[in-house]
Amino acid sequence: MGSFDVPLDDERTQLEAFIEEYRTEIESTLDGLTEYQVRRGLVPSATTLLGLLKHVTWMQRVWFEECVGGMSRQELGMVRTPDESFRLSDDDTIASVTAAYREACATARKAVADLSLDSVVTGHRSGPRTVHWVYLQVLRELAHHCGHADILREQLLAEQGGSQHPVNV
Repeated sequence: MGSFDVPLDDERTQLEAFIEEYRTEIESTLDGLTEYQVRRGLVPSATTLLGLLKHVTWMQRVWFEECVGGMSRQELGMVRTPDESFRLSDDDTIASVTAAYREACATARKAVADLSLDSVVTGHRSGPRTVHWVYLQVLRELAHHCGHADILREQLLAEQGGSQHPVNV
């Protein structure tokens, strides 16, 4: 179910539809690309397609496992900062990062399944917030990074003369 399928539904259904749409879109930016391509740096920063998916995995774990679930980054075995979350190890592959991403998405869904949008969660180090706020933050991050990923993918495909992969709008 996409965001255009729920224009008159309740707010939670709408938020979840947008989040799921962007979750799918960012993962699909890796489709049909090689390990070399997804690790390739095309901009001056350390941003790569695979690094973006790794960061979005980390970001969702921060908001749903740390903030909602109440576990610290140390307890979760996570890097501490956003910059660190983009860094790829030699062991990171499309398959391994995608599997971790899908697991983080599934865990995120479970973490909020029984909570209302008005529920206050207190696990984040900067203080309490509502589940509604967490959804908006995750949506913002997913949309932001999906745009980055789409541009990087376009650059890679343009080099090989392939078709583009536009984000559905």
